[in-house]
Amino acid sequence: MDSNSVESITRAVLQALEGANEKKPKMSVPIGVSARHIHLTQEHVETLFGPGYHLTKKKDLMGGQFAANEQCTIVGLKLRAIENVRILGPVRKASQVEISATDARTLGVNAPLRESGDVAGSAPVSLVGPKGVLYLNEGCIVAARHIHMTPQEAGAAGLKDGDYVSVRMGNDRGAVLDKVKIRVDPSFSLEMHIDTDEANACQVKQGDTAEII
Repeated sequence: MDSNSVESITRAVLQALEGANEKKPKMSVPIGVSARHIHLTQEHVETLFGPGYHLTKKKDLMGGQFAANEQCTIVGLKLRAIENVRILGPVRKASQVEISATDARTLGVNAPLRESGDVAGSAPVSLVGPKGVLYLNEGCIVAARHIHMTPQEAGAAGLKDGDYVSVRMGNDRGAVLDKVKIRVDPSFSLEMHIDTDEANACQVKQGDTAEII
């Protein structure tokens, strides 16, 4: 087979692949920008806010979660602090602090990139509340980006829980983000969660849309 024939076959295959990709259903996803926040156990709520204290609801979030009225201060290893950080409820089995990579540098902590809930061996950090101080041996992470969707939405896009996709978002400073994990649950609403670093880099804001590619 001569070189011209090989080139023609290669071109035909590439065109066929491009055509197949164009026919695949694409999904637009609302963007949710997650600011730094804290999840606490009931024991740690009482450490920070006093015996018998319970979180009070400010705003409902997806999946049965809520933004609480309560806030506290995060203190890093170099005694650098970030004040007025929102606590999310309900209480969990393990406390967790989610920050951006920029926050981690500000605080002087080596927070690893993790999925929410995966805190084993993560960075230590301190929390200061109105009634007490809490030191966590582990629990501070930079949360990995992900997309929440219902089983129906996942099925329509040919996706399942645990899949990874690439997503295009933004305009003048837009970018393609790889390794965006799909999380599927009937209680979820369709939304991609990125942190403030990612949002600022791509000049997007809460409520903008991205496209799964």
